[in-house]
Amino acid sequence: MNEKSLKQLLEEARHQIQVNDDELAEAKRRRQLLANALGRAFPGSTIYFNGSVAHGDANTPLTDVDLGAKLSPDDAEGFGPDGDDALPLMERARDAIREDLADEFPKLTVEVAGRRRAVLVRFGDPVTASQPDFTADVMTAIPHPSGNGLFIPNMEVADKWDRADPITHTEMVLDAIDKTENTFARTVRLLKHWNCTHSKPLCSWNIKALALQCITTPMPLAEAIQAFFAHAAQEFESGQTDDPAGVAGLIPLNLPIGEVRKRLDTARAYIDLAIEHEAEGRPLSAQHVLNKVLPEIVPDADASAEEAARLRRAAILSGSAASGLGLVGPGVTRTRAWTP
Repeated sequence: MNEKSLKQLLEEARHQIQVNDDELAEAKRRRQLLANALGRAFPGSTIYFNGSVAHGDANTPLTDVDLGAKLSPDDAEGFGPDGDDALPLMERARDAIREDLADEFPKLTVEVAGRRRAVLVRFGDPVTASQPDFTADVMTAIPHPSGNGLFIPNMEVADKWDRADPITHTEMVLDAIDKTENTFARTVRLLKHWNCTHSKPLCSWNIKALALQCITTPMPLAEAIQAFFAHAAQEFESGQTDDPAGVAGLIPLNLPIGEVRKRLDTARAYIDLAIEHEAEGRPLSAQHVLNKVLPEIVPDADASAEEAARLRRAAILSGSAASGLGLVGPGVTRTRAWTP
């Protein structure tokens, strides 16, 4: 096997999973069609984009987009926790979307009934050929009276509305991408893959909220991943992640916090070990360990010859083949980052 650096492995890995130009262009075209329909339904509204396509960290296969309308004061009048729920607004958006898009997408369906937050658009036509469909979540949001953030629908709570600030979230992410010269987006792509292959302990927004706090300058991807896991493990010692916009409260977890911490701690140990192995001139050992963090996109490597040489050197130096943190020890034979 050709020896590769962590930099090479991570660059190859991110290229495997990042959305391709054709997928992205078609997704953005459909998103704009929806934006046009929303703008027609709610003249004077501000159309905003959020989610992975807007944030510049979408992976393939690309299956959805997110957008919303921040309604004008006139359209928002009478709606909110002290007024009406969002159902009439969602129905208005639904009707405009159907009218504008049905001719191009004959299998189009637009769902409002039973939806918690957003109008669900099913195009009946995938953007990525291997996928069954492509969808969009379309939000009808109203300004918060404070001027800070929005009220977004939540049909499952008594008030029928929640506070959120998706516009500020997108601005924060794009600013981080600019300041880190794309390190932020590239790291988030890899971290989303880690998350998906390790039981999805975090939602994508939680990953980005944590990354906003620790990936703030250009840096190698290995160091950025290391910084993320070190920071995230420390942050979860005191509880869940706060909304970085200071509006929506704590970000929900997909697993109990103890299980989340186990996965983060183990991933942190693996990435630390991969960097240590590379620094000590054992690239195959580094690749073997990195595979545990990013399976499927970082190939495993046979590091037995490197490990044997390491043990021989250790025996010469110490008189005994101490296992240390080598690949034969229990700390690195695990196959997923949730193993106790």
